[in-house]
Amino acid sequence: MKKQIVVIHGGWSFKKYEYFLDFLRNRELSLDYFLYKKGWKSGLADGLGKNFEVLAPQMPNKQNAKYIEWKIWFERIIPYLQDGVILIGHSLGGLFFVKYLSENIYPKKIGSIFLVAAPHNDTEGCGNFQLVDSLKKVWEQCQNIQIFQSEDDPLVSISEAEKYKKAWSGAKMHIFKDRGHFNQEDFPELVEEIKKAGK
Repeated sequence: MKKQIVVIHGGWSFKKYEYFLDFLRNRELSLDYFLYKKGWKSGLADGLGKNFEVLAPQMPNKQNAKYIEWKIWFERIIPYLQDGVILIGHSLGGLFFVKYLSENIYPKKIGSIFLVAAPHNDTEGCGNFQLVDSLKKVWEQCQNIQIFQSEDDPLVSISEAEKYKKAWSGAKMHIFKDRGHFNQEDFPELVEEIKKAGK
């Protein structure tokens, strides 16, 4: 049986709709912003091989995400997931998994959780994805949590990763110096850790 993986992408969440409209009107853009770029998420299935099944749902309106909408959509996927699923969240996707598991009991066994450049409560653009006070319930549901963070991330400070480490002292930290927000094409370190976790 293939080991299942659910990868949730990042996004942005505004506290007010007017802020979102202002963002659309005034965000600084360049041609590079619109060019197609292949990212590590799109090549994850090839990198992991035939023993893994990668599910990559497109979450609703990632430019102005609403937690309740992401929660509803994720819960529609759960019936198709097996025990031992590996959850990977990049940026807002990581925060989503933390918030969801801190407020809900996932109905099956979780194999591992990987947070890649995941914000905590002090990052701009998290809107209504704010965390509850305690993250204890997350650790109770999965003791294999790995955190990937780069010191030069322009969006998420390394102090956010340190808050997660403080909440879960047994979590494994992977700190890089020059990966930015992990928008690179390949992510061999993550692939290696997933393979280890999937054995």
